[in-house]
Amino acid sequence: MEQINKNIPNIAGNFPTKPGVYKFIDKNGKIIYIGKAKNLKKRISSYFSKKHLDSKTRILVSKIETIDYVAVDSESDALLLENNLIKEYQPKYNILLKDDKTYPWICITNEPFTKVYKTRQKNNKGSQYFGPYSSGYFLKTILELIKQLFPLRNCNLNLTNQNILKNKFKTCLEFDIGNCLAPCVGLQSTSNYNDSINQIVKILKGDIKNLKVSLKQKMLLLSSELKFEEAQEVKNKLLALENFQSKSVIVSPTISNIDVFSFINDTDTAYVNYLKIVNGAIIQTHNILLKKALNESSSDLILHAVQRTREMFLSTSKEIILPFVPEYNLQDVKILVPKRGEKLKLLELSQKNVKQFRHDSLLNQLKADYGKVNVRLLAEVQHALRLPDLPVHIECFDNSNIQGSFAVASCVVFINAKPNKKDYRHFNIKTVSGPDDFASMSEIIERRYKRLIEEKAHLPQLIIVDGGKGQLSAALSALNKLGIAGKVGLISIAKKLEEIFIPNDTLPLYLDKRSEVLKLIQQMRDEAHRFGITFHRNERSKAFIHSELQNIDGIGNKTIELLLKEFKSIENIKNASANELEKLIGKSKTRILQKYFGIGE
Repeated sequence: MEQINKNIPNIAGNFPTKPGVYKFIDKNGKIIYIGKAKNLKKRISSYFSKKHLDSKTRILVSKIETIDYVAVDSESDALLLENNLIKEYQPKYNILLKDDKTYPWICITNEPFTKVYKTRQKNNKGSQYFGPYSSGYFLKTILELIKQLFPLRNCNLNLTNQNILKNKFKTCLEFDIGNCLAPCVGLQSTSNYNDSINQIVKILKGDIKNLKVSLKQKMLLLSSELKFEEAQEVKNKLLALENFQSKSVIVSPTISNIDVFSFINDTDTAYVNYLKIVNGAIIQTHNILLKKALNESSSDLILHAVQRTREMFLSTSKEIILPFVPEYNLQDVKILVPKRGEKLKLLELSQKNVKQFRHDSLLNQLKADYGKVNVRLLAEVQHALRLPDLPVHIECFDNSNIQGSFAVASCVVFINAKPNKKDYRHFNIKTVSGPDDFASMSEIIERRYKRLIEEKAHLPQLIIVDGGKGQLSAALSALNKLGIAGKVGLISIAKKLEEIFIPNDTLPLYLDKRSEVLKLIQQMRDEAHRFGITFHRNERSKAFIHSELQNIDGIGNKTIELLLKEFKSIENIKNASANELEKLIGKSKTRILQKYFGIGE
């Protein structure tokens, strides 16, 4: 690891105690981290005045060559500036807001007789954009409503007043079938067309309530003027709006304009759900996946998601519902953590969504890593054993020894509830002398997962150890030492009564003897035992052969290894011809062997 620039801690001590944003810069002049602080001096100094447990933070600190900062007037200014700078520089050690999709928008163009269409690119200057829409169904419904209510042009003609007056254009099929009112030939005025666009903007902003009121007033006015056909057209628009609103998720007519965020914070990833409520209806819903770079706090993660999401959806709501109060305030926005009522129901709805989003994300990742997943059976295992994740990858361990001699262990691997024999592993116990099953279990668990961590390989979602509370405690101790306890599920199964022990639970778990879950655990335990016993016998057999050959004067360890590799057993060595032996170990050693075994006498 690189050494910290010795001048950095001294420089940090001279920083102001005001709120602000700081930038860590490496020896190449590249910004590697951007952070915010209520107190710049205190926050920056903390990086150099204590030992960081998180390895990523230690690596970050080791790479800092210089520090730059900007002092601001308030915490909310620091939060806003940090967000803008992260977007601009995208430093390596900052949170990554992961979103693989380019969501569509609705564009209202900036031209005479504007067009309304779906797009994934925001590159039309002066145009208005509404969205993005993460639900394709919702976007399609809105566009169908707009088409039903307002006949608009969809051609690419340059409809300037000058071109229209010169009669440059002719009506097309869209006019003939009623989809357009032909502004190209002067049959629709600019003011009439723009009135339709203004009403479309209200729909896209979720202001259906006020639009319905104005349409109802217009319908009554036309009726009073005996313009019944025109009044019927307006009535049809009202019915279409009613039908559209019935498809929206109505949460409460008393809630007008509010943003709702819920949150799940996992080890390396955080999940956020966003609901945008306008006039009592959910008009937008969006899920956000945050990849952690350092050990960021829940407050930092959710504030990052709030800032970026509100920008993305052009939200102007003055009230935000969150599951907890963050460390920083947002400018001109009220943060609410509801305890009861309609707003609590909104938060609970968002929390259901974020749980489903996490489940779907993890399942998709598992499918990408392991292929087809037996969701039904593995979900039963997850529920029965109270596991945080679906156990697609399970590993089971067993020890074997005879009074401490030939101590070995085995690890069998099941993927998608089936044996994955290419990943099975044997272990010779190296650090334990005598018959100590607990110490042996601790050794093999530590060796196995230390290697997987170093190789950046997949860790299992569940580890099973053969034995009772002692073996479980030994395995848990090894996982704690590696810093992954709690990140993977762990159980032990005791043979006598098929008791299952779970960390931090004093009472054993008893599963139904007929359950598929218990049968899968037993299958893994028995397979680990079979695999371990086979290895144990082989080791004993090798040791016996090796010790027998060591009794022969003139036959050294290297010769013994050659013989065992070639002939596998003493019987095969005895039955080997003189030519076979001479080719391998030479004439003199062949004569020694034959004399010892009494061959050719």
